[in-house]
Amino acid sequence: MTKEKNAGLSVLKADRVYAVLRQRIRDLDLPPGALLKKDELATELGVSRAPISEAIARLTEEGLVDVFPQHGSFVAQIRASDVREGLFIRTGLEVEAWRQAAAIRTPELIVALDENLEGQRQALARGDLTHFYELDEQLHELIFGFIGWSRAMKFLDAVRAQLDRVRRLALPSQGRPEATLAEHARLVEAVRIGDPEFAGASMRAHLNAVAQAVEGQLEHYSANAG
Repeated sequence: MTKEKNAGLSVLKADRVYAVLRQRIRDLDLPPGALLKKDELATELGVSRAPISEAIARLTEEGLVDVFPQHGSFVAQIRASDVREGLFIRTGLEVEAWRQAAAIRTPELIVALDENLEGQRQALARGDLTHFYELDEQLHELIFGFIGWSRAMKFLDAVRAQLDRVRRLALPSQGRPEATLAEHARLVEAVRIGDPEFAGASMRAHLNAVAQAVEGQLEHYSANAG
């Protein structure tokens, strides 16, 4: 095998390891404060230590991992400042994205949004919050893809990981999944009728509700972490 092919495989392995670890951190499968044992992770994922180290370095840059020399690498604690920054950025991007989508909607977009919304209803009815959350993310990705904001979507994904972690804590809160579904239904309706102002206002109201739930979880998390 040539050096070029070896290098390409190394990049693919590092990317795969990064994606797996990042998702586990976002899903709280690797909770705040968890020690990342490189040897164990390498064995589990079928790679050498090098891709593990590369992935940890990338996650450290994102603020999802803290490295302490002589002690090891740990999943970062949830930081209120990072979460609030993520909410601020998300509001700025998503309010305008939904406004634009409502202004230039197509029948194909509405069909896709309706299918996603029905999937959310079914997931919630059977108590599958994991799938509900996946569809929640996909709903917003549909909008960014439709208006062609792929770079904005990548940027948003990079800054919202901390928010996603605390949202995992907030979603099971009593009544919150049902409220989220209702808020999503209003967003889809705003696009359906082609009302940018209604879409923007609905998105802002949705994120305000998310922020309230998140603040409550941050207080609870800080009290228990401290």
